[in-house]
Amino acid sequence: MTTIFINIKELLQTRTSTIEKVSGQEMKILPSIKNAYLLVKDDEIIDYGVMNDTCFGIADEVIDCTGKIVMPTWIDSHTHIVYAGNREQEFVDRINGLTYEEIANRGGGIVNSAEKLQNTSEEDLYKQSKKRLEEVMQLGTGAVEIKSGYGLTPEAEMKMLRVIRKLKQEYKLPVKATFLGAHAVPKAFKNNTAGYIDQVINEMLPAIANENLADYIDIFCEKGYFSIEDTKRVLAAGKKYGLKPKIHVNQFNIIGGVAAGVEYNALSVDHLEVISDEDIEILKNSETMPVALPSCSYFLSIPYTPARKLIDAGLPLALATDFNPGSTPSGNMNFVISTACIKMKMTPEEAINAATINAAYAMGISESHGSITVGKKANLILTKEIPSYGFLPYAFGTNNIDSVFINGKKI
Repeated sequence: MTTIFINIKELLQTRTSTIEKVSGQEMKILPSIKNAYLLVKDDEIIDYGVMNDTCFGIADEVIDCTGKIVMPTWIDSHTHIVYAGNREQEFVDRINGLTYEEIANRGGGIVNSAEKLQNTSEEDLYKQSKKRLEEVMQLGTGAVEIKSGYGLTPEAEMKMLRVIRKLKQEYKLPVKATFLGAHAVPKAFKNNTAGYIDQVINEMLPAIANENLADYIDIFCEKGYFSIEDTKRVLAAGKKYGLKPKIHVNQFNIIGGVAAGVEYNALSVDHLEVISDEDIEILKNSETMPVALPSCSYFLSIPYTPARKLIDAGLPLALATDFNPGSTPSGNMNFVISTACIKMKMTPEEAINAATINAAYAMGISESHGSITVGKKANLILTKEIPSYGFLPYAFGTNNIDSVFINGKKI
């Protein structure tokens, strides 16, 4: 089956060869072709270029894109979309003056979500999660990483990871599973963090590895959650089972999490709402991708990741949603792009690069996704008729997506 997209107003993120990421000043450059065509065979991009007479009559299906932009789908490298219920009461509590930390100390937050998930059947959890996945796909997400971490018991963590595996099997977009057993200390281990870390390492990890349920390992390295020592123990244990680190760092405090992530060759360090000059220097000498989660900052009213500081220092940056019930109950990558431009002063080019090619790096799928490149998968966004790609972050409250294609097929 061949499909040709013709009369494309502008074809974005065109790369003649696969590159892993763009950094610093490179992020300001978004290669594109105006008045373009794109040829797809089955699930793969096989050709593209400027419109010409030879484009016609060579495909089984012709899609006229007059006035519309075609680009790679968004890649969301940090989500928690497998969860049970919601935490809307905590949203109201924050409006009434309680902080995220105060809510957690009262038994809310991650522990609250864990109790709900533990009491939810695997089938019900799958049904709730598939609705969220379908929603974000319609909003332009064509690859997604999903973390566990709302189970906090061996049984519940395995339940979450089995649901992620089922989503990967049922939906044909790339799905990466991350084991985040060290997301918070459960009530059963209150005042015994070391005991819980022992359970994560000695009981959960072997069982997860035995069923091959995870690609990555993660930990919430933060005051009140897990220390640098805890982080190093978990990352070292995960690496013994072939799980590459992707870790939560610097959301509220700087405690050395960036250095720990780089020491253990983390694929990404995520959040970074606060960051030091020392952290930036450490990242400069690494292959670790910084990932910003602007929707989380928006929802919690906390600082935004200093994107300008990172990019102007020559670093790469990726963007993701952090879709979860407590701090970011939205998986809308379009809002992430807009917020990055409005609040973090990223240019549209930088934001789109951060949500496609750099996000692919942060998910470990650069070879197959993230750009319009011959041989890559045809995961595509077709916009509505819009003036330019700058209109996407500008019109932050409007859905400007006409249709989404996964593996060359419209969803």
